[in-house]
Amino acid sequence: MGSSSRLRIPILVFGLLLCFIILVPCCFSDNPNKSDNGDENNQNKNNVKEIVDEGQFIEVKSAPEDVVWVVQLSDLHFSVHHPERAQDFKSIVGPTLSMINPSLVLMTGDLTDGKSKDLLTTKQDKEEWIEYQNIMEDVVRRSGLNKSIFHDLRGNHDNFGVSSFGGPSDFFSRYSLNGQLGRNGPVDSIIIQTGERKLLFAGIDTTSSSGLRGPTNFFGHPTDELLSQLSSALRKWDSQSAEPITKISFGHFPLSFSAASSSGNTLEDVFLLHSLSAYICGHLHTKFGKNLKRRHESIHPLYPHKMIQFNANTIPSDNRKDCSDGLTSVEEFWEWEMGDWRKSRAMRILAIDRGHISFIDIDYKLGAKNTIILPTFPLDSRFMAASYHKHNCDSMDLSLYETIRVLVFSASPIVSVVARIYDSRPGYLLEVVETSLRKLESTSSRGDLYCAPWNFKAFEDPSPERYLLQIEAIDNLGRSTLSELRPFSINGLHAKLSWSWKEFILMGCHWAALYFPIFWSFYFLVLSTILVPKILLFFSRRHYSYKHYIANRGFVNCLAWIFTELYNIPILWGCLVAYLFYLILCPWLFGQVFTDGKERGYMTYKGWVLKPSKNGNLEFLGFPDIMVVVLPHLFFVVLPAIVVIGGLAAERGRYRDYLLSLSGKKKEENQSEIRGYAPSSDGRHNRSQFLSSERWTRNILLVVSLAICWVHFKSCRVLMKAYEMNPIIHFPLYSLLIPLMLAYTIYKTGNI
Repeated sequence: MGSSSRLRIPILVFGLLLCFIILVPCCFSDNPNKSDNGDENNQNKNNVKEIVDEGQFIEVKSAPEDVVWVVQLSDLHFSVHHPERAQDFKSIVGPTLSMINPSLVLMTGDLTDGKSKDLLTTKQDKEEWIEYQNIMEDVVRRSGLNKSIFHDLRGNHDNFGVSSFGGPSDFFSRYSLNGQLGRNGPVDSIIIQTGERKLLFAGIDTTSSSGLRGPTNFFGHPTDELLSQLSSALRKWDSQSAEPITKISFGHFPLSFSAASSSGNTLEDVFLLHSLSAYICGHLHTKFGKNLKRRHESIHPLYPHKMIQFNANTIPSDNRKDCSDGLTSVEEFWEWEMGDWRKSRAMRILAIDRGHISFIDIDYKLGAKNTIILPTFPLDSRFMAASYHKHNCDSMDLSLYETIRVLVFSASPIVSVVARIYDSRPGYLLEVVETSLRKLESTSSRGDLYCAPWNFKAFEDPSPERYLLQIEAIDNLGRSTLSELRPFSINGLHAKLSWSWKEFILMGCHWAALYFPIFWSFYFLVLSTILVPKILLFFSRRHYSYKHYIANRGFVNCLAWIFTELYNIPILWGCLVAYLFYLILCPWLFGQVFTDGKERGYMTYKGWVLKPSKNGNLEFLGFPDIMVVVLPHLFFVVLPAIVVIGGLAAERGRYRDYLLSLSGKKKEENQSEIRGYAPSSDGRHNRSQFLSSERWTRNILLVVSLAICWVHFKSCRVLMKAYEMNPIIHFPLYSLLIPLMLAYTIYKTGNI
């Protein structure tokens, strides 16, 4: 996942910071490489144009009509320490692109890794960028595609330690495809023109203009200027064209890890305002889940503050109406994170068939594929937009429904394509339809589209998951390829798309909005827990002890006893209170955040500060990226340490009362011996056993203390390497205070 290496935690948020923003007209040089794929690829090249101030213009004239497909790759992470990533990319991607022949190739960030072998130091590596440049030149050559249809953009790994765009360590500007082709603006606009409609692709670079070193470089930081340019690009053709427009945006950061601008505006606001169909991105790798997808709506009463969403589809399909019930218009768009090339070797093909979007994510871990199948109709009911069914409720275009449509890409000639529809209602998959598909023939074709008529009305059903479609393609060598089973709904209802707990944390929570509520809730809860009982016990006339708790069991009496024991060590209590105030009033770290220069900054819970601004105010960088340091420290070090300190103090009081009770019994035994009574040997044995086992609670707490210190020292080691710090000089309070408080507690509670 992005930049957090060993400090990773599935909790992250909010941000700021300006990046360079002047939309520079894209200038493309002609590609001298000749195509090996025949006239259709040359046709593709001849219709790539540049329109000043409007971005790239690609005209698609050849068949299949009104069908366009593009390829997305993300999180390549080319690394000098892992050469196999680039080698696999070189051997697989070029030939695969030649087979697919897309109209556009999008690479959505993290092109290089920018990490040391131990994953603790982050900075740009020129060798990795030269390798990326060479690999991409080879991929373009082997694919036979026009170089200008390749678009790449920055990810957070491509921005580690880059103090400014165009600076000495900004290798993206020199070695990336966009950099070489002069696409230097934060918004990269591409228009694909078919015979029936326009397809608008808007790429966005939301990396911070001041790229901090990791791990505090994890969020996208769109500025107001970027949002303004994006808004202009998305509405550019609304009034200039009578043709329908399908709008798609691509970037690196998911919206859950994108901060708001300084004025509080977000990418989601812009996307909803301009009727975006889909936003495709990377950043979150496949190991965190394969359902990192989310549907956004403009109106939803359950999530008024956009902080949290509990399911990918927003509203359960049971609560949705179909077209006959009269749907009201709701602005919406899908967000589809695609996974990574780094370990998963993932590639996505996105098809737009008559304005409706389908996609397939392909896993190349086992090598190249001979055949790829992408059904474009009927749409997958898990990922279709509600507008698919409600666009024209009164006059529905039946041509959208009348045929099953499938794109088939193959390295060998295809001899048979068969569609099968299964009914899942019986509790097993019952095949109800099997039909052969025919390829649409054309004198000039960019790819193979197979179609077959079907009786779509027979599959109207209130359940969006009842019917499933599967396609089988057989090539001339007899090799069979099956597509995945896809649910579909003629009624326009959404199938359920469930999130695992990790997927919910990553996609369902808007961490930019949640960081401060989480931080301040934690802070005031812990501070009040330590201070309020002190005040109450000061005015209370009762003496709370272990004996009192045993005699009057209850949660309140238990807490009163624990805090009484804690307050009996006044130095320790004072250190805890002082440490909590230190967390909000003082710098945590003094570190080197950029690769260029030796200037150090300091980090607080609000972000990094390098130097005061011209008006004397502090300018915080890396907010809310610093939460990858702040929240783990609070929840995995500070909170457990406070609990253990309270537990050790309480155990001390309990053991003290036990020893006092033994002392009282000893007196009674002595008096009994004087009177001639002999003490019971069994009683002495039982007391001896009880005494030997009485401090097991303390031993357990000591082990937990060691675990807390181990976690803390590992975190400190990461920060030392990441920001070139000495724990004694650059962050003594952060690194030493918690271990010292635990050591002092262990010492004080060991003496009765």
